Amino acid sequence: MDGREITADAVIIGAGPVGLFCVFELGLLDIKAHLIDILDKPGGQCAELYPEKPIYDIPGLPVVTGQELTDRLLEQAKPFAPEFHLQQRVETLAPQDDGSFLLVTDIGTRFHAKIVIIAAGGGSFTPKRPPLAGIEAYEATSVFYAVRRIEDFRGRNIVVAGGGDSALDWVLNLQPVANSIKLVHRREKFRAAPDSVNKVMALADAGKINFTLGQVMELHGSGGILEAATIRDNDGVSSRHECDTLLPFFGLTMKLGPVADWGLNLHEDLIPVDTEKFQTSQPGIFAVGDINTYPGKLKLILSGFHEAALMAQEAHRIVYPDKKLTFQYTTSSSSLQKKLGVK
Repeated sequence: MDGREITADAVIIGAGPVGLFCVFELGLLDIKAHLIDILDKPGGQCAELYPEKPIYDIPGLPVVTGQELTDRLLEQAKPFAPEFHLQQRVETLAPQDDGSFLLVTDIGTRFHAKIVIIAAGGGSFTPKRPPLAGIEAYEATSVFYAVRRIEDFRGRNIVVAGGGDSALDWVLNLQPVANSIKLVHRREKFRAAPDSVNKVMALADAGKINFTLGQVMELHGSGGILEAATIRDNDGVSSRHECDTLLPFFGLTMKLGPVADWGLNLHEDLIPVDTEKFQTSQPGIFAVGDINTYPGKLKLILSGFHEAALMAQEAHRIVYPDKKLTFQYTTSSSSLQKKLGVK
């Protein structure tokens, strides 16, 4: 458990494109943001599910990939030094007597925030659980869907299942500390960066990892402790492989998750907001991007950018109740240009 206590002006739940643009809009108004995301890197659905897929409707960018858009938004937000808290999910969100909010994540990090912005897209990403009988008994002890601390896997005998970027990245990162690693994938073709594929195959050729074309069929162990896995190769031959850890990386699904328990008004798993401030039924909690709903709502990234800009105006009134807000343009305001480091 993390157990840290963090005091923040603003906490943004979700580090996708709209969440990242919120950092910029809030930063222009001297509101520092912390971002929380269950993924291991910023970018949300854009970077995780279609990093190389072209997007054609971002103003001023005739074509941009999900990863390129993420990189540009991170560069734009950089002057405001956002703090990222990745690989954790907000479990509880509760209003406090002083008007602030207490957020607690699944690893015990506690945030005390003046405002909260929910930019969680369609909800939280949940790893796809492989269809293995009894796998639930091993989860969090021998089966993990994310790697939060490499050191926790030192000396382990690991089976990594999957063929995407996450699977190959963790093979490369864990190989120096693990006792053994076996990569299992059903196809010869990987859904990962070519450089990662080449590096993993080089490790396999050198005998530093084992690679099997096939799939995990059965887990063996007791008391939540994995002892072995039955692996069937593509020729139909099954064998027992001694291991104490399984890391399945079969992609992600999206669910509303804990948001449903935060006391906010919901409509068909979406959060209704007004179109002046994009505030929820709870003052001080905002919702922007695909997670919100209002008459005429379009689920477009550019719509989320517009919502972030208006949200920030109301956020300033809450964070700085005694400070008058003067609207300024970045093209002509010397103070804004100074914040951006361009003057």
